[in-house]
Amino acid sequence: MNQEEGLTAVDNIVTQFNTYEDFLDSQITTVDLYYLEDEGLARQLVELGYRGTGEVVKREDFEARKAAIEFARQAERTLKKTLTSASKDLQDNFLKALAVREEDNRNGKVSLKQLQTDSCYILKKQLASVIFIRDKNSHGQEVSGYIDYAHRLKTEDFEVYFNGKKRLLPRSTDLSFYNWDNHLAVCNSSPNYQVIADNPEGLLFKYKRDRKILNVDPKAQPGDNSTRIPIQTNLYIQAVIFDHISRRKT
Repeated sequence: MNQEEGLTAVDNIVTQFNTYEDFLDSQITTVDLYYLEDEGLARQLVELGYRGTGEVVKREDFEARKAAIEFARQAERTLKKTLTSASKDLQDNFLKALAVREEDNRNGKVSLKQLQTDSCYILKKQLASVIFIRDKNSHGQEVSGYIDYAHRLKTEDFEVYFNGKKRLLPRSTDLSFYNWDNHLAVCNSSPNYQVIADNPEGLLFKYKRDRKILNVDPKAQPGDNSTRIPIQTNLYIQAVIFDHISRRKT
């Protein structure tokens, strides 16, 4: 039996029985009890591998895996409570795209979910998405800007966006903001990105963890480990998501 098969067998046993004693008892036959006349001795023989009708599992392996599975379940329950997109009936592609990225941007890691890129599944990398939105604000003015998704998730409640009560729009406190009517232009660095506004070829963002450049010019390549994904949406005039994946170990 290889290691992967062994782990699968232990997992099956751990999920089937509440305690290690329950597992041992399942391996004891009526014949064992008849000849041994001692349930405790029968359990010891099963634990040592001398008796039993199935897999031999050590107590420490059973209890360690039991604890690991319970920890994972607790973490999943906590995460579901934390994710504001969880259990939402999302119809628009933009909100669906945000939901796919919420967990990874909150945790700063890339899970086994595949993003809309040409790459394969990526594990244990850091994700920092930048959202570009162009639309009209509540005053009918056309605005656009780039939003550090991870930073916004940490500083405000996205429940209102995922439940449709409010639309996500760029603000003057985001990475960049531009009002097309009054020509107000503002740039701000965030905890994740440094804004490079004096670049003659256009706006650039430097990811602070790996110092890689994210180029948001639609005519240029977005940069190393970055992708540009236009989103077809009914909520905005234009929406684009840039996914930057940092490969730096932390």
